[in-house]
Amino acid sequence: MKQLAHNDIPRLQPEALTTVRRHPVRLLLDNIRSAHNVGSMLRTADGLLLDEVIMAGFTPDGTHRGVHKAALGAQDMVPWRSTPDPVAAIRALQQDGWTVAALEITTVPKRCEQLTIEEFPLVIVAGNEVLGVSPEVLDACDMALELPQFGAKQSLNVAVSAGVLCYDAVRHFRTLHHLPPFPEHDKRL
Repeated sequence: MKQLAHNDIPRLQPEALTTVRRHPVRLLLDNIRSAHNVGSMLRTADGLLLDEVIMAGFTPDGTHRGVHKAALGAQDMVPWRSTPDPVAAIRALQQDGWTVAALEITTVPKRCEQLTIEEFPLVIVAGNEVLGVSPEVLDACDMALELPQFGAKQSLNVAVSAGVLCYDAVRHFRTLHHLPPFPEHDKRL
């Protein structure tokens, strides 16, 4: 085993991103304070070929300098948009056939592996660093997805938890559709 050099890592070329089929998973950011968290989630969205990232409320968008610092160019690779009203965005997504799941600890948790094929396309809502998903946004969601936690804190950084859940959702979607676990452009397969 040896570490691959940067130029040897199998990856899509940026020009291919306009024609490649993206995973039917979107990430909606509900009033995220930190531009660095937003940039980190854009990098995750690029790594997973997520369909879109929606920056809602006061979440800094892809033009913010701090987002650029953490995103390392991912803001140019991932479709994103801003909206002032996360609930209106959720209602529009639901009208278009998307299932909306809050990434939140609730009284009726569901695990990602319990999702059915019919629950895709899927929007994952990541909430504010301090307050979590706002009550009005949570009320608009179809379900809540929870990450199992075994320690005392019962809390993860929002970018970390969104990354874990998005990877799990894409992995589960690929399993449900009998797709290979690694990207089709990976020359190591």
